[in-house]
Amino acid sequence: MTFTGVFPILPTPFREDETVDLDSFHKIVQFMGSIGVDGVTILGVLGEANRLIDAERRAIIQCAIEAAGGLPFVVGTSHSGTTATIQLSQMAGDLGAAGIMVTPHREAIPNEARIYDHFSTIGSEVSLPIILQDHPISTQVHMSLDLVLRMVEDIETVACIKQEAVPSPARIAALVLGQARRVPILAGLGALYGAYELQQGADGFMTGFAFPEVLQAMVSAARNDDQDAVFSIYERFLPLIVFEGQPGVAVRKDIFRMRGLMNSSTVRKPAASITESARTQLKDVITRVLGQTDITQPLQIA
Repeated sequence: MTFTGVFPILPTPFREDETVDLDSFHKIVQFMGSIGVDGVTILGVLGEANRLIDAERRAIIQCAIEAAGGLPFVVGTSHSGTTATIQLSQMAGDLGAAGIMVTPHREAIPNEARIYDHFSTIGSEVSLPIILQDHPISTQVHMSLDLVLRMVEDIETVACIKQEAVPSPARIAALVLGQARRVPILAGLGALYGAYELQQGADGFMTGFAFPEVLQAMVSAARNDDQDAVFSIYERFLPLIVFEGQPGVAVRKDIFRMRGLMNSSTVRKPAASITESARTQLKDVITRVLGQTDITQPLQIA
């Protein structure tokens, strides 16, 4: 398959006692299918994958395949160990994943040869397409442009770049120009720079912005070469994009709750759930951007 368009990254819903709420997760996946996204991504940063045990990961993947109804899903399988990443990736493949999202591992002393070996080894052991995630904010790993391009060229199973190194528009332009083997580039970072990334050649989005209908409309306009429409949509929703993009996942999870897709916006400790003051401000931002629109229903973006 081709990884283009909009692949929302999904949160992992927890009950107030922090147990996984699979009923809510099922609802989220079905909602994404109903609005026609190109696929979904699970067990990423928004999915709090680093706070899940393996049995929970398996249950979430199984729930995704049951709810997806043929909708492709990508599974985040990043781990500090190469062997562990391979095992998590193989489990994802056995359960029906269309691809895996993998980040570079962090080392005390940066070493691009080891990063290359990490991805090369995964590529040789796992047949699934790899979405190469370049997200230095979360990984603390800064990959050079040359390294990313070399891995795309050399590792046949690298099927997409999830580009989140800043400045991202310039990086996307360089990736587009530098690729000997063209693979799709998906933007992330909550679509904070979304219009500029599409302008520079991004093929869509893989991010957790809680209103993926907005991203779908932007991608559609970009495909029609209608930059005015891309920027008009972007500018309309930018206050919400900025507010939602604060560090952590609490605000974003609360929007999913407000949309009727989760019963609770609980974030697993030691991270903090949303505060009441932030929730009040979030409601105000949503009202300013969307007025009295019923956000439990799919948005119609004019």
